[in-house]
Amino acid sequence: MSESAAPGRVDVLFFRIGSARFGADASQVVRIERAGFHAELVDALGMPDEGNRALVFVTPSGERQMCVDAVEGIRTVGVDDLRRVPAAAAAPRGVLGLWLEGGQHPVVLIDLPTTVDAPGGPP
Repeated sequence: MSESAAPGRVDVLFFRIGSARFGADASQVVRIERAGFHAELVDALGMPDEGNRALVFVTPSGERQMCVDAVEGIRTVGVDDLRRVPAAAAAPRGVLGLWLEGGQHPVVLIDLPTTVDAPGGPP
């Protein structure tokens, strides 16, 4: 995750797909648009309820869009508050770790380009 916010801190963009809440490095997101026919569904993250927003980001093959239900905003969080997912958990490719919101509710942190290309991602 990028550390452009401040030393030891990172800007995380929070979004929802269905009832699940996710976070991604805000510096990966080029823009947020209304979802169109280019917006990709990522089965590994669950199916959106409405999917009327898209996170636009850059991959080596060009711009990609991931369909989401809602963008909740950006929050600067301390790197010390982030947790890696243990290898034994067999997390899907693209999952970087967890952030414990208020120390209780885990938010899955993902790498956008890796996640859309992971098994269970778009065809």
